[in-house]
Amino acid sequence: MATGFGGEVATYYARHRRGYPPEVLDALAAAFRLGGDDTVVDLGCGTGQLSLPLADRVGAVIGMDPEPDMLAIARRTALDQGTANATWVLGSDSDVPALSRLFGGGTVGALTVAVAVHFMDRDTLFEATRPLLRPSGGIAIVTNGEPLWTQDTEWSLALRGCLERMLGHSVTGRCQTDEDGRRRNREALVRAGYRYEETSVQYDAPLTVDDMVGGVFSAMSAERLPSSGERAAFAADVRDALGGVDVVTERVTVRLQCGILGL
Repeated sequence: MATGFGGEVATYYARHRRGYPPEVLDALAAAFRLGGDDTVVDLGCGTGQLSLPLADRVGAVIGMDPEPDMLAIARRTALDQGTANATWVLGSDSDVPALSRLFGGGTVGALTVAVAVHFMDRDTLFEATRPLLRPSGGIAIVTNGEPLWTQDTEWSLALRGCLERMLGHSVTGRCQTDEDGRRRNREALVRAGYRYEETSVQYDAPLTVDDMVGGVFSAMSAERLPSSGERAAFAADVRDALGGVDVVTERVTVRLQCGILGL
């Protein structure tokens, strides 16, 4: 797992990526019977959008990410919020087997992967996670809605047009949030011997143009991030394409694909 989401990209990620409503945390806690004695590993944690609210529900959270700049922001945010039970670890999916040796087998309530599984080797990861988990623990793949540029709305179509003009080519990437990507998750979990459950949380939320534009840049590697002038021109193009509208409504569907260990 290597992302290249450092530097300004990590800042865009922290400022503009949408977090998770309480209903998502409720669903995760219910799926794996999480409580105050549990440890959760949030793999590919980014700047802590899922790790930090999870810390309020469990005994400890280990946020793991291969990008130091992401972890630095997560650590600073945790300190600012007074979250004392979160630990931030530099690492990727290939480092998961070492967690069993470090913490002992059968000790973790859940391993979560939020909007990052497309960077990972699913089969290897899901097998390697089994020794780490306690009975009735498991893996949750969390998909935080469709990419901003692929949604079935007028504002998304306008955003995609602006993005394609900036990049000079068509944009179709969905970060494996579509049905085919979810099928890959489901089949890999079942192959690894987990009991599969899926649930979703849907809600409407305001989306500002700043968050729309920042969300696009948060999905780019640092090497592909346009210059500051190109970014400003893109933001102006988006505002013009939306007719000066500064806030739209996004229908967000958070999907949780859970693989549960044991009965």
